Amino acid sequence: MSNPQNTTAGVFPRRSLTRVRALTVTAMLSAIAFVLMFLDFSVPLIPSFVKMDISELPALLAAFALGPVYGTVVCLVKNLIHLMITSTAGAGELCNFLLGASFVIPAGLLYRRMKSRKGALIGVLIGSVIMALFSIPLNYYVTYPIYSNFMPIDVILGMYQAIRPSVNSLLECLIVFNAPFTLVKGLIDAALCFLIYKSLSPILHKGM
Repeated sequence: MSNPQNTTAGVFPRRSLTRVRALTVTAMLSAIAFVLMFLDFSVPLIPSFVKMDISELPALLAAFALGPVYGTVVCLVKNLIHLMITSTAGAGELCNFLLGASFVIPAGLLYRRMKSRKGALIGVLIGSVIMALFSIPLNYYVTYPIYSNFMPIDVILGMYQAIRPSVNSLLECLIVFNAPFTLVKGLIDAALCFLIYKSLSPILHKGM
């Protein structure tokens, strides 16, 4: 029979190695997410100050490969680093983190319960919808009130009205413009994740 002490001694180094590996992958994905935040761009039919980026993609990869906690950590770390160069007094970073977390946590949890392509698909769809819906109260009660210290709400509303004159309130703008925009953003991240996850899987899972 094997010595219980030897067995125990072999388990903890293995667990420690797995944890170190997970943290290393998380750090790598956080760095990539931070870089991707700079590759933002304007899209038609929405004011130019609302930018599209795919910086939630690394967080989604982490949520699928390592679990939703690690995906959330990627969202947090990229925004903590971005705080050093913020131009929004932290409002943009706070919004980005909370929306990213609302996206990757449901996706990661559902994939953990249904470890299949179908489970991943359901997870990202639900995560995208939750993120889009959550963007309405988050922007209305938190982000845009902070933005109003730099740009009056009337000016912000005017930028939306230049695209669709019939909108007459910030809440309506967030429902008509920002929520669909956020939904599309989540779906783009999801599509890219499905395209590259299989090829990256050996790297993300190596040593796990």
